[in-house]
This record gives sequence, C-alpha cells and structure tokens, in this order.
Amino acid sequence: MDLIQIRRELHEIPEIGFKEVKTQSYLKDIILQMPSDRIELVEWRTGLVVKVKGQSPEKTIGWRTDIDGLPIREETGLPFASRHEGYMHACGHDIHMAIALGLLEQLIEHPLANDAVILFQPAEEGPGGAEPLLAWLEQERPDLMPDELFALHIAPELPLGTVATKPGLLFANTSELFIDLHGKGGHAAFPHQTRDMAVAAAALLMQLQTVVSRNIDPMDSAVVTVGKMSAGTVQNIIAERARLEGTIRTLTPESMESVKQRIEALCSSIETGYECQVSIDYGANYRQVDNNEQLAESFLRYAQDASGIQAVRSKAAMTGEDFGYFTERLPSLMFWAGVGSDYGLHHAKLIPDEGILVYMPKFLYNYFKKR
Repeated sequence: MDLIQIRRELHEIPEIGFKEVKTQSYLKDIILQMPSDRIELVEWRTGLVVKVKGQSPEKTIGWRTDIDGLPIREETGLPFASRHEGYMHACGHDIHMAIALGLLEQLIEHPLANDAVILFQPAEEGPGGAEPLLAWLEQERPDLMPDELFALHIAPELPLGTVATKPGLLFANTSELFIDLHGKGGHAAFPHQTRDMAVAAAALLMQLQTVVSRNIDPMDSAVVTVGKMSAGTVQNIIAERARLEGTIRTLTPESMESVKQRIEALCSSIETGYECQVSIDYGANYRQVDNNEQLAESFLRYAQDASGIQAVRSKAAMTGEDFGYFTERLPSLMFWAGVGSDYGLHHAKLIPDEGILVYMPKFLYNYFKKR
C-alpha cells in the first residue's frame, strides 16, 4: 500500500466535522481492498470503526485517528493541495489517517494474539467527535470498545524520528468562547441616543485580560485569548452589535469552571454598565488529555529501545484535543510524533515530512505486539 499517495489523495479532500462524507468513502474503499476474513467494518456517522480479530485474544488494543480538516485556505503551493476551496488538512489529520491505514494493513497481514480496533473519528476540530463516539461504543457496541487506546499527533517543531510524551497531563482542558453584545445603534452624530457596542466590546476585551492574572492561582496556569473582535457596519453608524471570539485553556477542570464564572460576572457587569444584552456560547469543550502512567512509561521504554527513534519526555501543553474524553474513561496514551516542518499546526503553509509514513506503522505494530 502506497501510504504517501494515499496521504496526498486525502490531503486533496479536507472536510470539516461531521461532513467528512468523501473522506469516509475514500477510507472505506481502501479498507475494503484489504483481506476481509479477519475484520469487521462498521460505519458511525461520518467515521469508521474497524475491528481486527486476534488469534487468542485476552483484550482489545485500540488506535484512534482523527479524520477532519479545518476551514483554512491552503497556501502550500503543493501539486496535491486541497481541491476544497477554503479548507485544508492543516493539522495533519491526513498524515494521521495514512498511518492508521498502514497500521491496519500490518494488523491484517501479521495477526496479533489480541484483538485490535481502529477508530477513524470525525469532528476532532469541532464540534467534537470523541464524546459521542465513546457513548455509542459504550451503549450500542461494547464489543468494539478497546481495553486500552493509543493515538498520536504530529509535531511540526520536532524532527522526523522523534516521539514525545509524558505520564499524566499532556494537553489542557479547552473551551471555545463566543460572546455577543446587543445594544442600540444609531447615527454617529447622536451618540447619546445609542448604546455603543463597539465601546462595550472594547471594555469587555480589556477586562477579560484580568481573568487569569487576578483570578487564577499563580502556581496554576490558564489562558483566555480573544482572537477575533467584530462590531459595526460603516464608519458613521454606531454599532448595535459586537462579537468576541476566543478560547479558554486550563490545566484543571476546577480552573475552567472558575474562569467561566469570572467571565460570566464580567459580562453581567457590562450589561449593567453599558445598558445592553450579553450572551455567551462556550462552543466545543474538551477534557484534558491525561495519559495513563503505566502506558506512558511502557511506551517510552519501548521507544527508547527502537531503532532510529529518539524518545523524549515532553512537557504539558495548552493544546486542546478531544482525545481527553477517552483518557477520562479508559487507559489511554497520546504522543507527539515529529514531522519537521517550518510552519506549525493550523498554519496555511504546513507541510509535514512524509517520511513519518515510512516507519510509523511498523513502529506502532511492534509496540502493539508487546501489549
């Protein structure tokens, strides 16, 4: 199987969460070309679950890959750039899918003792596919539920051949943040007859900068970032509406709750002070990725002894990943895998090193054999 060609074909058809129709069809076509006597293929929404029967199973080992793209206009100039205008695999999920297919091929051609299951999960970037997929597995298909689960995420800043992880907290709790303000618009010449939401939004934006610095223990850590602010229509009309869009990141669920409570208090004060209505939408909320300590240590020992691999103990990051819903429910591990790119995740010019496709499936298969 030519994983580089497969990755490039997947790269051309990025689709956002729960709209991965072409992606699902492509993956299904590839999988159905493999020997089918030992596998069960099940569709779940726009994703897939594939179970591979072991020779004398005592447990089920799982691998999860995400399959969605991002609403980003690609600027790589690659001959296999996205054919879906305004969308791109800017987070490496095309690489993730190709690795999963390579691992599946290994599992079929060289049977393990244990069963294995591969989850091709939609909507990691939003609105979140892990939580409903997990609920479906638990309630409808417990026979497909893994006893332990693994996943990787490409790391552009790490060189090819490097894997990095740690026991315990790896990624943060995350929440989207959308705040809408509604006042009273009017002509710029008569400001006393209006309730200016550009001013109200600016005041709220500045107040949000105090949430972490004055409400979170300095020995803890959190982030409140507003990445987009919009208000008004033209230069001589006072804005009736405004909108702030941002993100919240914390290292504990308790800090997330504290941050949200403070944001809600600030929004309430803006309503009173600027005589307006303020609504908050937290969008997609992801649990922290909390690696199982035993699995993390086992994986790091294996990686340290693997030929051509550099294993690194990483630090926790404020990155968000809905894999945290799995780490909350069953023994799980996520790790970074270096792809040596000049541009980072979610960048329009991200070009991961495809060399990872040469060694990663076999590296993972050999680890699965030891489980």
